[in-house]
Amino acid sequence: MTIRTSAALFLSAASLAMIPASPVWAQDESQEGDLPHTHDPHEDVIVITAGGLERLDFLAGTSLVAGEQLDRNQNGQIGEVLEGLPGVSASGFAPGASRPILRGFDGERVRVLVDGIGSIDASNTSADHAVSIDPLTADAIEVLRGPAVLLYGSSAIGGAVNVRDKRIPRDRPEGGFHAEGVVGMDTASDLFKAGGAVDVAIGPNLVWHADGSYRRSDDLEIAGFALSDDLRADLLADAAEEFEEGHDEEGEELLEAANVRGVLPDSSSETYSLGTGLTLFSGRSSFGVSVGYYDTLYGVPLAPGAGHHHDEEEHEDEDHDEDHEGEEGHEHGEESVSIDLEQFRADFRGDIYIGGGFLENITTRWGYSDYTHVELEGDEVGTTFAVEGVEGRVELIQSEQDLGGASLRGSIGGQFFYRDFEAIGAEAFVPPNTTQQLALFTLQELRSGPVEVEAGARWENTAQEAPTLGLERDFDTFSGALGLSYTTGTGIRAGMNLSRTERAPASEELFADGPHIATSQYELGDPDLKVESAWGLEAYANASIGGADMRVAVYKNWFDDFIYLAETGLEEDELPLFAFQQQGADWFGVEAEASVPLWNGDAGGLIADVSGSYIRATLDDGSPVPRIPPLNINAALEWQSDFVDLRGEFEWYDEQNRVSALEAPTDGFKHVNLSANFHPFADERIVVLLQANNIFDVEGRRHASFTKDFVPLAGRNFSLTIRSRI
Repeated sequence: MTIRTSAALFLSAASLAMIPASPVWAQDESQEGDLPHTHDPHEDVIVITAGGLERLDFLAGTSLVAGEQLDRNQNGQIGEVLEGLPGVSASGFAPGASRPILRGFDGERVRVLVDGIGSIDASNTSADHAVSIDPLTADAIEVLRGPAVLLYGSSAIGGAVNVRDKRIPRDRPEGGFHAEGVVGMDTASDLFKAGGAVDVAIGPNLVWHADGSYRRSDDLEIAGFALSDDLRADLLADAAEEFEEGHDEEGEELLEAANVRGVLPDSSSETYSLGTGLTLFSGRSSFGVSVGYYDTLYGVPLAPGAGHHHDEEEHEDEDHDEDHEGEEGHEHGEESVSIDLEQFRADFRGDIYIGGGFLENITTRWGYSDYTHVELEGDEVGTTFAVEGVEGRVELIQSEQDLGGASLRGSIGGQFFYRDFEAIGAEAFVPPNTTQQLALFTLQELRSGPVEVEAGARWENTAQEAPTLGLERDFDTFSGALGLSYTTGTGIRAGMNLSRTERAPASEELFADGPHIATSQYELGDPDLKVESAWGLEAYANASIGGADMRVAVYKNWFDDFIYLAETGLEEDELPLFAFQQQGADWFGVEAEASVPLWNGDAGGLIADVSGSYIRATLDDGSPVPRIPPLNINAALEWQSDFVDLRGEFEWYDEQNRVSALEAPTDGFKHVNLSANFHPFADERIVVLLQANNIFDVEGRRHASFTKDFVPLAGRNFSLTIRSRI
């Protein structure tokens, strides 16, 4: 039986069973499930919807992006939406592909979730693969840090990003109907975006939802040269050498590549998504299903000189005359690379309200994905990646137990994940493989007055198989965490978390062996990799005093057998060889943020925001871990009133000179942004957002990006967004 058939049968059986459910965070049926729509981003309302977490205080730091802040940071990729939050960066491979990086961790160490279930795509396989979620129709995005992410997988050492997508309605719309729409444009990429969603009550217990979005952008306008100073100098030197040797055509090509400026070639994109869902409510219980479709076509900028050398060699072996052969080689070398991606997804969520005894709720959440993306070389199909997978979890939510002066609450659950991965084509750098995971987990909290003690544990079995290689690996991993916190009567909460985590190597880390032209790398895995393990210690303090909100966290991780992708200095198939390696590593970081009201009056109020983060990561051999984001500080002043909010932001990113042996340093940069948010109606039926980002047109590059030396950030950009709600 195929996984698609199994998923369909499971959905059908669940529909017939009509299991009622409601999200844990909305136990009270009279409670509104939607986040409040308010123009005040500092209003002290945080609703965490990822299953189980809203009932526990285990998170040392949780960031919620919603409302005006989500509109202001709106982008086609999750990484770009969240970039700039404390401890958050983005992979920034291309405008159409950018994953979040949390505390310097990326890939397998950061889980990207849709309402608590993984995105089930190929974005963790390589940095050029987009996350198959459109933030345009998201209701909120949560960044979850700390040991509580053990609920979602032992691999999420860096944290998890949970996208609330609204497709399975959480409550009945007020008045039986709710609709919202958004339209926007910008100047840096000639962007046009539009999206909408509607919720309709069909009778007293049934709610139907539908949404859709469309986004189109041209090649990105940039502040200066596409290439970094060092890479451009290398190309100019190579061009001069070619001219000296009389190779004028080759020299002109290198000179042309070195002088690309103003616009980033092959960076356009087009994306649309469609979704619908249905929820049946029964008292405090409910059951919901949804289906969705996501499609995107985006360009992949290539490093100068990157080409499909193996295809050129094939052309040379064919029986062509000399002139035709040269013409074909030149044309092929000029071909652009793009990725055409589509995903069909089906989800369901259920919750049975028990409401007595030891258990309060039994919740379940499942997702199925049929994902394909094709890497195009010009108009020709290069390599096809296909992923079919299912992920599900069942949680037993405990009632709060009175222990005589103390209370106990928590959850116990299990999780299942299966992924069937296949890559077909000359650049199928990862062989066909399957991954299956089974997990049991628990998270408990004991509270006595101002003191809270939290404990979590997770067992996980991971079985991986690459049939074409005749390789199988099986791992049992155990992870646990213990936390202690104290809350004062003055609004200060301080605590410490100790964790021990273990992560099984991913299939890509084990089995990769081939050229990947989109990343201009030959990637080589190691089938003998061991389990990666780490001790973690985190101290944090949160305070709300006199209207000011502050948070600071300091953390340290000690890794055994840390897995990382490093440049070896060797070449394979005329590409630089990057290999997955393993050794111990130490991680240290600091995150801080504060929002302070400076002045309040009848006309409005002035608020100051400041945040920053610092990460230092070192391998046991004394060398830095590659691609660690630099020190960064963001500051903003915002005037808030009943009619308009005016905001000015200053973003400062330090240079990163602490690099591994074959890694290039990155210059620091400063960006200044301005925005004006107009909300003429008290109920915010219409909101108009005007933005001017990077107003001084300053070049910026993200050190964490594999493509930083030839994919800079956007230059000066003016944008307009209009959102309406009824």
